[in-house]
Order: sequence, then C-alpha cells, then structure tokens
Amino acid sequence: MKHIILIRHCKAGGQEPTAPLTDEGRLQAEQLAEFLTGRRIDYMVSSPFDRAIATIRPLAQRRSLEIHIEDRLCERGLSSEQLPDWMEKLSESFVDLDLKFPGGESSREAMNRGISVIKELIERQERNIAVVTHGNLLSLILKHYNDRFGFNEWRSLTNPDVYELALSDKEMTPSIKRIWK
Repeated sequence: MKHIILIRHCKAGGQEPTAPLTDEGRLQAEQLAEFLTGRRIDYMVSSPFDRAIATIRPLAQRRSLEIHIEDRLCERGLSSEQLPDWMEKLSESFVDLDLKFPGGESSREAMNRGISVIKELIERQERNIAVVTHGNLLSLILKHYNDRFGFNEWRSLTNPDVYELALSDKEMTPSIKRIWK
C-alpha cells in the first residue's frame, strides 16, 4: 500500500505567501507532529508558502527528514482582484470547474496542478508521503477523487486538517479518509 497524507497548514496570520503561523498555529504544528508520530513517513513535500513549511517543520525535525518544496502545491488564486462576494464566487467554482475570474485560476486548472504532484508522488519509491498544502487546493485534490467533495466540505476543513489517500498496487483510485481529530 502507498499512503499519501494530505495536510492543510495550521492557523496562519494571513493569506500572503510569507504569512507566518500564529501562536496557536505553532502549537498546532507541534500537536500535528505528535499526532503523526505513530505513522511512518518516508518523504515530505510542501507548498513553498511559509505557513505550510512551518506546519511540517516540527515533524521533519523529529524525523530528520528534508522538506521538499513544490511550487505546484501553493494555494489557488481565485482572482487577482478584490471580490466582495468571494465566498459566493468560490462556491460557484466548485460547481463549474472551468469558471475563471480575472487574474485567477479555475478550479480545474488548480486541481490538475495539484493532481500532477500526487501522480508523481504515487510513482515514487517511498510508500508513506506527507504533503502540506492549502485548504482550497486540498479540497480540489479530494474532489478529483470524490466528486461529492465541494464547497461545504471546504468550509468544514480545519487548520490543520489531515486526510489519507491509501492506494494498493492494484487499485487506480485511492481510498480517502479524514484522519485528523
């Protein structure tokens, strides 16, 4: 079996790439490291955003593992313009995957970007991989494997949140389970 642990970053002080974890987020990162202590992890990959790297750093230090940075795991940009009704627009983007706002990325584009990383990780020799990303991209990766995952499921994500994709050598589609409690 191959296990890919998908992690949404801990609580951060903003949305910009350099936004750090809050004090609560740093505590969550330590709790996440403790939570994952019993799981075997052979390889770690993270979004380049500071909050994602800081989320997995405590576990990487405990395990003496390198955090590999992957630009394709950065958060989806809904639009480069301020959208006063951005929640409604985001909801629409879970229904119409090709809906695209000015300067933004459609759900399908972001999903394909995220899935391209997952497909490459599935081909790696390591069997247990941790992936740290952001809420919207995580939701779209999960939606790729389960079309019922949508806007309401995105809204119910926590910081952090953890899902496991488990894939046997014979299956093409992984089983998905939320493991964060």
